[in-house]
Amino acid sequence: MGAGHDHGPSVAEAGQPGDYRRKLWTAFGITATIVVAQAVGSVITGSLALLTDTAHAITDASGLLVALIAATLMLRPATSRRTWGFRRIEVIAALGQATLLLVVGFYTAIEGIRRLFEPPEVPATELLVFGIVGLVANITAILILSSSRGANFNMRAAFLEVLNDALGSLGVIVAAIVIATTGFQRADALAGLFIAALIVPRAFKLMRETTSVLMEFTPKGLDLDEVRAHILELEHVKDVHDLHASTVATGLPTITAHVVVEDECFTDGHAAAVLHAVKACVAEHFEVSVNHSTFQIETEHISEDEPAGIKHP
Repeated sequence: MGAGHDHGPSVAEAGQPGDYRRKLWTAFGITATIVVAQAVGSVITGSLALLTDTAHAITDASGLLVALIAATLMLRPATSRRTWGFRRIEVIAALGQATLLLVVGFYTAIEGIRRLFEPPEVPATELLVFGIVGLVANITAILILSSSRGANFNMRAAFLEVLNDALGSLGVIVAAIVIATTGFQRADALAGLFIAALIVPRAFKLMRETTSVLMEFTPKGLDLDEVRAHILELEHVKDVHDLHASTVATGLPTITAHVVVEDECFTDGHAAAVLHAVKACVAEHFEVSVNHSTFQIETEHISEDEPAGIKHP
């Protein structure tokens, strides 16, 4: 038996992306409205916090539009040219959104520090009004997306966009109240720095996770040393090499390996039993269940014939 390939459930059944376009359309419409309202407000008030929140809202709207496009492409079926369809577009979209969030966060931090030393006059009443408008709209978007935030990277990024923007609007409101009650103008810059502190860590974490998928690192929660040890405990298995695991998209981890068995397995019928046992092993015995697996069952002689430099641990 030269090779074994287990798809488990089909791509249409395992890890299939849901259709979240209606939610994303609604959230995008709300966020686009926020952009217009806050842009007007930032011009009227001259507030850094509101300007930052406007820039963040623009980023959110752009990110939600990207998420909407990605959600549409993800539903397109696989073809002989695109064997996974556009499943990984969710990862690319989330990485793009995380990058935009980082840019906004760093800009806010730099501008906030500058304004701490040169605080401009900011009208508190107008700032409060626009902050409340933004917060109400963002809470609405959060409620729409919250139930689907864990569906995939794309929806998680979209949810983080509106969540961070809501926190930013809250920062604007607090700054407006402080300025109105104490006259402390630096509250606006501090609110901007607060928004940056919220944006950067979350964006960095999302960027790190999506990059690990694109680099085809081992899925989080799957220990390949443990997988190898478990396979080696199976009867008739003598060695395991070229063991690789990666994530195609959310809910779709894959694993491949060469499994060396005793020569007699190809004459006494045990090769098929070993293949079945290995497939069951990776699908059932670990924190991450891998239903899409490809295993090459080979003899020690075949393994030794592989070109030097091809084998991997």
